[in-house]
Amino acid sequence: MSFFSLTSVCSSLGVKSSSFTVQLGFHSNENNSFPGAFFSSPKRTKMNKFSIACFSSATDPLLVKAARGDPISRPPAWMMRQAGRYMAVYRKLAEKHPSFRDRSETTDLIVEISLQPWKAFHPDGVIIFSDILTPLPAFGVPFDIEEVRGPVIQSPIRSQDGLKALHPIELEKLQFVGESLKILRQEVGGQAAVLGFVGAPWTIATYIVEGGTTRTYTTIKSMCHTAPNLLRALLSHLTKAISEYIIYQVESGAHCIQIFDSWGGQLPPDMWEKWSKPYIKEIVSVVRSKCPQTPLVLYINGNGGLLERMKGTGVDVIGLDWTVDMADGRKRLGSDISVQGNVDPAYLFSPLPAVTEEIQRVVKCAGPRGHILNLGHGVLVGTPEEAVAHFFEVSKSLKYESSPQNHAMEESKLLV
Repeated sequence: MSFFSLTSVCSSLGVKSSSFTVQLGFHSNENNSFPGAFFSSPKRTKMNKFSIACFSSATDPLLVKAARGDPISRPPAWMMRQAGRYMAVYRKLAEKHPSFRDRSETTDLIVEISLQPWKAFHPDGVIIFSDILTPLPAFGVPFDIEEVRGPVIQSPIRSQDGLKALHPIELEKLQFVGESLKILRQEVGGQAAVLGFVGAPWTIATYIVEGGTTRTYTTIKSMCHTAPNLLRALLSHLTKAISEYIIYQVESGAHCIQIFDSWGGQLPPDMWEKWSKPYIKEIVSVVRSKCPQTPLVLYINGNGGLLERMKGTGVDVIGLDWTVDMADGRKRLGSDISVQGNVDPAYLFSPLPAVTEEIQRVVKCAGPRGHILNLGHGVLVGTPEEAVAHFFEVSKSLKYESSPQNHAMEESKLLV
């Protein structure tokens, strides 16, 4: 039985791990001070609330405890896009229900799809099958999804007249989300965390301003300079709507919420500080006031230049994409915030021993507290289901073990 110091892998970047050892036994098996705030707060739909979703409990799922930085026995694991086209059972269902809007806006289908990876792999988090654009029609922005172009907004908002179409979010139009979360809570019981998610204001605004997906973001980036008041008003409205939508998801049963600022990484850091961060920070403040114990995760694709700024939003967990070294991320963020990630999704196309080694490396560098194991991006189409199963098998074989020399040691050791 050999021992490998965590610092042998990670401390070249100055990372010090805590006084735990990691044992891997691989078995086969509001203020309204943010810019542009002026819209009135929408009313929330009355509903039966999951009070335990807003307050901590000794029976909280492992993922929730990890998000809060509580001591845990192993790192919880789930995957972004863990329900999707790489699964044969999903492809079969999609043939029968070819419309993505139908699949993501029909309660029975949402629940069935969300539970497909749960039944196959038993991850520690079950995320609702939905889309960041799902709430748009509920506050005045209709959209379509075309097979080739993807999401399309026929009337982009690029003027003051365009803003007139917006209204407070009508949560009764999103009951399929609330009902699905309630059912998912019942289905997984206490065995896993149920995750909800939203898009960040900047990311949602890119679709609304550009009229759909874009590679350059030139229209909205130029608006930062040519029509800043208009853009602030749009971001303000989105901030209020998204805040209400998060609270609705939590009250419907979500244990944890992930905020996707998917296109925040397209901004230079100083621009992200001005045009995205204040609005995410406001969302965190509003949600904290209603559900102070609900962990919030922030993920940005291409976030290597933004980590310290992301921490300043006040979220509980920073999701690292695969281009950030976990040890470097830990060093830059510190030990007072949890991290998520960040295995390269392409590793799942590698031989299984290579997948095992990469999981070991990531877990070592993340340390034994405040880490949620995940990919650094969503599961890729064509990923072998065998590799996904192996990912979760390995994650469940990991063990954090306190050292008897806890207080005398400055570093942890990995027992293999």
